[in-house]
Amino acid sequence: MWESATSMTSDVPTPAASSPPSPSTPATLPPKPAAGTSTAVWIVIVIVVAAAVGGVGFYAGYEYRGSPASSTSQSQNETLSILGAGTLGAFFPPLASDLANETPGVSAPAATQTYEGSLDITTAITTLDAKTDVAALADYRLAPQLLYPTYANYEVVFGATPEVLLYNSSISAYSGINTQNWGSQLATAVSTPGVAPLGVWNASTDPNGYNEIFSMMLQGMLYDNGNVSAVYGHFYNGAAGGYAIPNTLCRLEHESQAALLLKTGVVSAVITYRSYAVANMPGTTLKMVPFNPIVGLSANNTTALSDYGMISTKVIGSSGSLVTKTPAPILFAVVVPLNAPNAALGAAFVALLISPQGQAVLSAGGAFTPIYPAWTDNPKAVPSVLAPDVVPMPAWASNLLSP
Repeated sequence: MWESATSMTSDVPTPAASSPPSPSTPATLPPKPAAGTSTAVWIVIVIVVAAAVGGVGFYAGYEYRGSPASSTSQSQNETLSILGAGTLGAFFPPLASDLANETPGVSAPAATQTYEGSLDITTAITTLDAKTDVAALADYRLAPQLLYPTYANYEVVFGATPEVLLYNSSISAYSGINTQNWGSQLATAVSTPGVAPLGVWNASTDPNGYNEIFSMMLQGMLYDNGNVSAVYGHFYNGAAGGYAIPNTLCRLEHESQAALLLKTGVVSAVITYRSYAVANMPGTTLKMVPFNPIVGLSANNTTALSDYGMISTKVIGSSGSLVTKTPAPILFAVVVPLNAPNAALGAAFVALLISPQGQAVLSAGGAFTPIYPAWTDNPKAVPSVLAPDVVPMPAWASNLLSP
């Protein structure tokens, strides 16, 4: 029922266009360290202990084909908890509310949902013993690399969204900016007296932090005679492929605050996910510049994968040592952790997420390209409620799971 997207191969479907959902206010985290400082991270976790879900026929209008839980008792006083990537704070809360409103005995308050950097999420689970029913990450490679086998044994890849430039169009220095010239014009704009810097994110805690670095490198590769430093070198100290330190043309901030920072003039532009841009542009002077599919990390053809293999950057890993990161198409994935307080409820939320109802929320305004059937790396581990709606991950995607 879906046509192939122009920026991806036929593995990924194209969403229908509609109005974007209204962003919900997510739970927030305390401030993170600046790049190059301590790698300790803190996260607000609400741990809810509840009985297993069972005996419920429908979740939010979507058939619930049977609980993964062993119990068949009626659900009672269960609270859904979610840790999700920052951009999902505009999309997951409405779905969580639908699940709660249409399922007796289930609640999904904002206090049990936190939306922030995906590497913060994996650290919270593995180091801070955070318990959550759903963990949704902005890089599908993170769960297999950081959560398996102790904390998860399968993931469901549910959507794609590329990088774009989101900028304040009231600033004259950005007039005429487009897909081809955004790198050079961005550098000129933030160097102009009175123009606020570029907002960037901590690559050691947020995949968007390293993805924006890759977009800069790829823009130089494609539009500046193969020079991966042509754009990157304007904004980061440190050679391409090494540890990237934002310079004075940048302001290191939290991605979840990007829209507020843009609207208040703290920064003049950010490189962020199209999903975040779509959710935050209506009614503002914010506009976005779409990137070349390779630059935006949405392409998965042979040329794109070859280009991705030519570049890298380094981030601070959980052990405090430097870890090499390489590009991959931006694919969002969700897991139900093995220690989830309400594993069956988490699986029910994932079932809703990949259902037509969930796809409609994700694809509104072109925010995400939903993937249906969703992909999984371990079909044998997927609970029965999800099995009819998932297929094995394509070979090109599974080949990129290795560190």
